[in-house]
Amino acid sequence: MQHPLKDLLASGADDAPAISAPARAPLTFGALRALIAETLAKLNALGIGRNDRVAIVLPNGPEMATCFMACASGVASAPLNPAYRADEFEFYLSDLNAKALIVEKGSTSPAIEVATKHGVQVIDLIPQLDRGAGSFVLEPRTADAVATASGGYAEAADVSMVLHTSGTTSRPKIVPLSQGNLAASATHIRKTLQFVATDCGLNIMPLFHIHGLIAGVLAPLAAGSRVFCTPGFNALKFFGWMDEAHPTWYTAVPTMHQTVVARASKNADVISRNPLRFMRSSSSSMPPQVIKELEDVFHAPLIESYGMTEATHQMASNPLPPAVRKPGTVGVAAGPEIAIMDTANGSLLERGGTGEIVIRGPNVTAGYENNPKANAEGFTDGWFRTGDQGIMDADGYISITGRLKEIINRGGEKVSPREVDEILMDHPAVAQVVCFGMPHDKLGEEVAAVVVVREGQTVTERELQTFVGSRAADYKVPKKILFMDEIPKGATGKLQRIGLAQKLGLG
Repeated sequence: MQHPLKDLLASGADDAPAISAPARAPLTFGALRALIAETLAKLNALGIGRNDRVAIVLPNGPEMATCFMACASGVASAPLNPAYRADEFEFYLSDLNAKALIVEKGSTSPAIEVATKHGVQVIDLIPQLDRGAGSFVLEPRTADAVATASGGYAEAADVSMVLHTSGTTSRPKIVPLSQGNLAASATHIRKTLQFVATDCGLNIMPLFHIHGLIAGVLAPLAAGSRVFCTPGFNALKFFGWMDEAHPTWYTAVPTMHQTVVARASKNADVISRNPLRFMRSSSSSMPPQVIKELEDVFHAPLIESYGMTEATHQMASNPLPPAVRKPGTVGVAAGPEIAIMDTANGSLLERGGTGEIVIRGPNVTAGYENNPKANAEGFTDGWFRTGDQGIMDADGYISITGRLKEIINRGGEKVSPREVDEILMDHPAVAQVVCFGMPHDKLGEEVAAVVVVREGQTVTERELQTFVGSRAADYKVPKKILFMDEIPKGATGKLQRIGLAQKLGLG
């Protein structure tokens, strides 16, 4: 019987450090494996078993990392952004059909009230600060008698993680990822980055994102190496953490790298004391000038890669030296097979042809949940259609030339414009609205909107921003709202989000 994550996490020596954190003693691989087994036994005793959905709303740090790994090993983990507002938790917890919610003891998250209202069991996580970074015990808030659930470690086809992806439709799509998907992706990344037991990763990525969970945590642990879990990205603390962790690598999104490089010259001594083997960038495209600046300062290669939720993160990556890195590309296939498809007829193009980037392989989701329309559109002849337009050169390096989808990519945070449309349409002064991405020099894109105000009503940009901010996470709030007499439309009368910023002279 295959237990992919259990097998994946078996490689580290019992007494080797697995998880460390600022000012905390490390947790060994032996202790991590014991913690996972204890956590699964506790969840099973609470009536939660294989494929049951467990939402996790925890701050970034070692307990979030270990709780995710424990849940992913035996139930279906559903990490959620702790910054979500009540309305967002209302949607996600009910859409997931969550059986339980794990929060840190003492948490005041609005998720708790939402879970209680929906009859979702609330479980407190209590960090064990004297037992190594990431140690915890679980304590249910109610002591209802329940039957023990089908227990132990999950098998290859069981769902290991459930994430939502923002669709261009108003409703985000559910992406179930199996044990096999997670193990395959972590293995692909481990091979691409040639992790060894002596490596240490400085994790600054949020752990409710596929990037941080798979590339930041699971892949290095699969090689028996150590992960230093920070409370999240903090430019002022980054170099202090470097001195404490002695990392050999870190992964980040371009905006984080840009902030790091801006402070690097003042921290040359820290960099020389802690030489990096490489740096990694993913989630949105990295300006080649920033790559050069980083490599000059850190005296280490920057590896740019390409990932998405449906692929359990990594699809393509530039290779480590001495192989060729091509700035401006996302590298070569690094796990799944990659091809370029003619969007008109579904045929695969020769190298040099521009079309839709498509993938297939063991890390790719079997399909969206309860969404036959999205699956029919998303898969063609066994290939998953990424929605990105690109080109593959003669050497197999892929360049992304544009996004076919309308998703706004704000520094790696994906925003569904339809979701923001619907929130704004709830405001009594708003008659019509269209949200879209406008160019931003650091984030890549920022959220913008055109609003038509109802006759006889008045409203300001600030009032609408506050209104959205009360219903959605800060990164979804439009940075720019234009008031117009009518919504700009294309020749056929359809709303056209793509190209709207250019048409309106924004950015």
